[in-house]
Amino acid sequence: MFLSNSFLTDLVGLLLAFFTIFITYYKWSFNYWKKLNVPFVKPRIPLGNIIAPLKKREQFAVVLKHIYHELKRKKARHGGVYIFSSPVYMVIDLEYVKNILTKDFQYFNDRGFYYNEKDDPISAHLFSLNGEKWKNVRVKLTPTFTSGKMKMMFQTLLDCEKNLHEKIEELHTHKQPLDMKRLLGCYTMDVIGSCAFGIECNSFKDGPASFREYGLKFFKMSKWESFVFGLSITFPKLARSLRIRAVSKSVSDFFSKVVKNNMEYRARNNYSRKDFMQLLIEMKGLTLEEVTAQSFVFFLAGFETSSSTMSWAMYELAKNPDIQQKLRDEINAVVARYGGKLTYDGIQEVKYMGQVVDETLRKYPPGGVLSRTCIQDYKVPDQDIIIKKGTRVLVPVLGIHYDEEYYPDPDKFDPERFSERNSRSRPHYAHIPFGEGPRICIGLRFGLMQSKVGLASLLMKYKFTLNDKTERCPKFAVDSFVLTPSEEIWLNAEKI
Repeated sequence: MFLSNSFLTDLVGLLLAFFTIFITYYKWSFNYWKKLNVPFVKPRIPLGNIIAPLKKREQFAVVLKHIYHELKRKKARHGGVYIFSSPVYMVIDLEYVKNILTKDFQYFNDRGFYYNEKDDPISAHLFSLNGEKWKNVRVKLTPTFTSGKMKMMFQTLLDCEKNLHEKIEELHTHKQPLDMKRLLGCYTMDVIGSCAFGIECNSFKDGPASFREYGLKFFKMSKWESFVFGLSITFPKLARSLRIRAVSKSVSDFFSKVVKNNMEYRARNNYSRKDFMQLLIEMKGLTLEEVTAQSFVFFLAGFETSSSTMSWAMYELAKNPDIQQKLRDEINAVVARYGGKLTYDGIQEVKYMGQVVDETLRKYPPGGVLSRTCIQDYKVPDQDIIIKKGTRVLVPVLGIHYDEEYYPDPDKFDPERFSERNSRSRPHYAHIPFGEGPRICIGLRFGLMQSKVGLASLLMKYKFTLNDKTERCPKFAVDSFVLTPSEEIWLNAEKI
C-alpha cells in the first residue's frame, strides 16, 4: 500500500528527503577541520577536495600541490582536506613531515592502502601491509636489498641493455624518432622480468608482451576503477565485506601463474639464479602466496617508477644539451677508468649522474603523495590539536618539491641544486621521492641502479635532441598511480 494516492509524489518526496539528508550529512562532515581550528581549503559535494580547481581533471598529486601552495601562502603549517566526506590531515611544515614519517612513526606506521588478503592475496604485499604483518615481512625482505645483493644482480641487469640498443639502432637506421616512454618501459620490463622472475621477456619484440601488457593494466585505471579504488581506501571494511579486489583478477592470475611455474621449475630441475626470486625462495617461512605478493610489489616498484624517471630525465637532458654533455663527459671518464665497461662500482662514482637523477626525482617524483594512517590519537606538537585514530594523513611530496622556499625557480631543471654544498644547506625532508623513515622505499637502491645504468648506456652511444612531436611542457597522466608522462616523449638520436 502506497503512502499516498500518487506513487510519483511519494517517489519525489523520498528523493527530496534522501537529497536533504545527503546534503546535511556532507555539510556536517565538512565542518570537521573548522571545529578543530585547522586551516582548510573549501571542499565541494560530493568529492571533497579530490577534484582540481577550475574543474580540470588532474592527477591527485597535482591537485594536492595546488592545495599545498594555497595553504603555504596563508603561512599554514598543516591543513585539512576532504576525500569524499572523510577528513584527511595534510602536513605542510617540514618538521611535521619529519614527525609523521620518522620521529613519531609509532603513531603513523600504516600506509592506509587498501588490500584484501582473503579474496586477493597478491594485494597483501609489503607496500600495503600494516602493523605486525608489515614489520615481519619488512624484516625478512630487508637483507635482499643490500648493496651486496644489488651488486650480485648487476650483470643480470646489464644483460638487458642489448635489446634496448638493438631497437634504438633499428629506429636510428631508418631515421625514425624514438618514443622514449615506450622504449624505456620495455627496457625496465626486461630488467624486472629477469631480476624479479628469472624470465627473459624481450618486450621489444612485436607480438603480445605479457609482462608489459599486465603491468600497464595495473597502473592505468579507468575512471570507474579510480572511483572504486578511492572508495576502498576510504571505506576498507565495507570494501572487504563486498569482496572488492585491489588487483584485478586477470592481473593477479597472470602473476600467480608465473611465480608458481617458476618456483616449480627451479625445484624440479635444481636450478638456481642470481635474482630476487631466488632470494625469496631461499627465505624461510614464506608461503607461495607471500612469495607471489612480494614478487609482485618488486615488479610494481621497479617497472613504471624507473621507466618514468628515465623518460623524464631524457626529456630534460634533450632540452638542456649542456647538462647532457657534462653528464656524458663524466660517464666516459669513469667508464675509461674501468676498462671501458659499465660496472657496479663505476656507476656509484658518476656523481653528476646522482645530481641529474635527484633533480629529475624532484620535478617528477613517481610517488607524488605519501599516505599514512594515524593508528592512535596524536597530539600535534606546538598545537592544541588532536589527530584522531583512523584519520588518514597525506604528505604532498610534489608540492614540497616545487616550494620556492627550498627550490628557487622550481620549474627550472638544475642538477646543481643537489651538489654536496647545496644539499647540505637545504632541509633533509625537502626531498623525499622515496619517502623517508622506517617505511622508506625498500627498493630504492635497485631503482636508482636501474635508472643510472639505463641513462649511462644511452648517453655513451648517442646524443639526444627533442623531436618536433614532443610537447614542450608534458603533463602528468591522470589515469596512472605514478607521475608518468601523459604523452609520448619523442627524441632524435645522433650516434657518437
